[in-house]
Amino acid sequence: MLLRELRTQVCQANKELKNNGLVLWTSGNVSARDPETGYVVIKPSGVLFDDLTPEKIVVIDLEGKVIDGDMKPSVDTLSHLYIYKHRSDINGVVHTHSPYATSFAITGEPLEIYTTTSAAVFGGPIPVSDFATIGEEEIGKEVVEKIGTSTAILIRNHGVFTIGENFTKALKNAVVLEETAQSVHYAMCRQKIEPLTSETIHRGYQIYEETYGQHPVRNLL
Repeated sequence: MLLRELRTQVCQANKELKNNGLVLWTSGNVSARDPETGYVVIKPSGVLFDDLTPEKIVVIDLEGKVIDGDMKPSVDTLSHLYIYKHRSDINGVVHTHSPYATSFAITGEPLEIYTTTSAAVFGGPIPVSDFATIGEEEIGKEVVEKIGTSTAILIRNHGVFTIGENFTKALKNAVVLEETAQSVHYAMCRQKIEPLTSETIHRGYQIYEETYGQHPVRNLL
C-alpha cells in the first residue's frame, strides 16, 4: 500500500476529530502532504469515522488525480489542494464544522483572543473569510487570502479550517480553537468580556514558541 504509514496516521487523525467532539456523522476531514512525493492523503467522501481504515484513505496528487485507493476523496479536496499549492510551508490541513467555532463563523466577525491558551497557540485573532461555495476551490482561496499569519480561520456560515506544518499541528489547532470558542461563548453568556491586549498576546505566543515541548536541557550552573 502506497504511503502506508502516513495513511495510517491520517486515518487515526480523522478519528480524533470525532473523539474530540469536532465532527458529526461524516462531515469534516484531515489531510496531509507527503514531503517526499508531494502526494496528499485525505479522508474519503461520505464514510463514517468509525468505518475508516488506512486502506480507505485516498492518495491523490496536487491536481486531484487518484494515485492509490478505491474510494472517492472528500468533497473538500479541491480546497485542501489549493492550500497546499499556495502554501509550501503547510503539510497538514483540517476542516470541521465544530459547533462553537462555527457559531462564531456565522457572525462573520473575527474571534478575538480572550484566553492565554489561544494567545499562545494562535498569536492573534482568528480571521473570518467571506462566504464561499463548498466543493470547489473557492474556500481554499479564501483560506489562503484571509488566514494571514494565523493557523486557523473561520469560514463564513460554514465552519473552520486549520493548518500546520504537519497534520498533527493542524489537528491540535482545531481542538484548541473549539475549546477556545466554547469558553468564550460561556463567558459571553455571563457578562461582557474584553480581549487580551496585543502586548499580552504577543508575549504569550513568544513564550509558548520558545519553551513549550521538549528542548535540549541547558546547563544552568
